[in-house]
Amino acid sequence: MKKDDREILKEIQKNTDMAIRAIDTISEKVHDDELRQELSKEKLLYSVIQNKATDRLQSERTEGYHGSTVQELLLKGGIQMNTLMNCSTSKIAELMIQGSNRGITSMWKSINHHQNSGSTSMEIARELVDFEEKSIGRLKKFL
Repeated sequence: MKKDDREILKEIQKNTDMAIRAIDTISEKVHDDELRQELSKEKLLYSVIQNKATDRLQSERTEGYHGSTVQELLLKGGIQMNTLMNCSTSKIAELMIQGSNRGITSMWKSINHHQNSGSTSMEIARELVDFEEKSIGRLKKFL
């Protein structure tokens, strides 16, 4: 497996891991059933994409992404701070949209810096970007 493939697949794992952790953290604050259902579907689809990247890395016997406790604490702390005074449906949707925008930016950087990645790795990366763009569209109705 080429280095570019490894790096882009690790970035996919990182982005999906952060999204799943954010959904887990923020879900406890969701009072709107429709938004809760949307976030549940998103979590499932992030897991599917994450598994594709993980399977690809494991098939090549390559080490995958491992998040740190510090990153997890920063993510959870940021969510707690941002919802301390306002945990409305609109605020939660806004936070999820912001997170998806950061994820899209991060993936495009990775795609642009790892041009020598194989087609399978690029397909998974683009699938994640497409999913996050559509997710933003679905979340806008909760603003």
